[in-house]
Amino acid sequence: MDDRMLRRRVYGADHEDPDPGPRPGHVYGELVGGPLDGLLLDITGWSTSRLAEEARLPTEIGRYGPGGRAHYRRRAQDHAHWDWAGDSR
Repeated sequence: MDDRMLRRRVYGADHEDPDPGPRPGHVYGELVGGPLDGLLLDITGWSTSRLAEEARLPTEIGRYGPGGRAHYRRRAQDHAHWDWAGDSR
């Protein structure tokens, strides 16, 4: 894991957590675009089929506000990045 990634916030980390960054031994994908741009998604232990699916992540800061979800898809040629595909309720 490079130094740039160590300084990043992990999606779902508690806002009160003094160290919301990545944990040793975990695998992360960087969210690109949309409301969660720049956050890291912990994909530790995800199966190959789960990694191929769209991640629908609950968020209050997307188009639909509380109760909404931001959708991200893993890049085919760059598995370290997940691109925003839109929002839903």
